Amino acid sequence: MPTLSIAMIAHNEERNLARSLSSAAWADEVVFVDCSSTDGTAAAARGHGVKFFSRPNSQAVYVNKQFAADQASGDWILILDADEEIPKGLREEIELFLAAPGSAAAAEMPRRNFYFGRWLRHGGKYPDTQLRLFARGKARFLPLPVHERLQVDGPVARLNEPLLHYPYTTPRDMETKREFYAEILTRSYALKGRSRLFIILRPFSRFVSSYFLKLGFLDGLVGLRVALMDFRTVLASALRYMSAPPEKLP
Repeated sequence: MPTLSIAMIAHNEERNLARSLSSAAWADEVVFVDCSSTDGTAAAARGHGVKFFSRPNSQAVYVNKQFAADQASGDWILILDADEEIPKGLREEIELFLAAPGSAAAAEMPRRNFYFGRWLRHGGKYPDTQLRLFARGKARFLPLPVHERLQVDGPVARLNEPLLHYPYTTPRDMETKREFYAEILTRSYALKGRSRLFIILRPFSRFVSSYFLKLGFLDGLVGLRVALMDFRTVLASALRYMSAPPEKLP
């Protein structure tokens, strides 16, 4: 049976770690990179017997995710975020896949998102496909400032069972993450050389796309709250960019 490493990075994720690391405990190893946390993240991770590393935090998230993957010794690597959980069904499907991956060099899976007490089904929040599982040496993170993703050398299979995602635990956590995403979106605009017209229209096109075109309204009041939350994040990044365009990422 091929071995599996689960690779994680975290910054101030103490509240989420018990759920996330408990769901990863079945792997042959868990590589954990603490990114300058100031809460109890490091101690909580060490308490789960992980292969522990410490690195400076970076808004270019792909840098530390790639570092975590590079420390893994398993035949296959699964990237897991600290606010995610591997349910039993997905674990069993991964085990079956690893036993007979065929020609696949990687596998993607759907992800369910939990917002305001509800699992979303629309608005681009499901199936929210994530490419997270890959054979060691067959994939690397592209140097993107936002929505980091893997570039795979070979065929990609698809799993059916979803990964679970709990992006926000408290109102303060929501504000912190909104500020983070607004900042990296601003840097992304600079990197891509977006026009002023695109940036002005982007918050509104994002809302129309998620709430109407992707049927976010079918998730009821929660769907509206999520669409408005995304609108505020994109609007904040647009205003920041228009007032003082940041330097491009290296």
